[in-house]
Amino acid sequence: MRWWSSGPHADVAETRAYIADNVDDDAYLTWAIAARDGDDAAIGWVVLMPRRSGVAELGYILRPTSWGQGFAREAVGAIIAHGFGALELRRIFADTDPDNRGSIGLLEALGFVCEGRLRGEWVTHIGVRDSLIWGLLAEEWSARCN
Repeated sequence: MRWWSSGPHADVAETRAYIADNVDDDAYLTWAIAARDGDDAAIGWVVLMPRRSGVAELGYILRPTSWGQGFAREAVGAIIAHGFGALELRRIFADTDPDNRGSIGLLEALGFVCEGRLRGEWVTHIGVRDSLIWGLLAEEWSARCN
């Protein structure tokens, strides 16, 4: 959780409460990410959070032991397709720490464009951090998929 807006949780109960708060928000579309090995344990999640008509913010987190195996790309790609398809969004955006190379690489691979830097945007467990804002439009996604 180095790049998350809050620090690592103290115990499993705190993690359960955090997940419950996010999943219980009816406005959020939250999907669990599970490994392909038949084990149904969640290894992360991906979420679309409505921000205004036609626009949603993308969020995701994945257990570090599952990084680099394509899980995040598959899950994030699926929720983007759902957002631009069934939900008829026109824009999806994401907010990343400038030092989060893994997340930046994923967003770039999915066609997101870095639209700007918000200086001193977050106060986190690792200090005051800037934020990069990434955007993807429905027509850009559609052009990639055709």
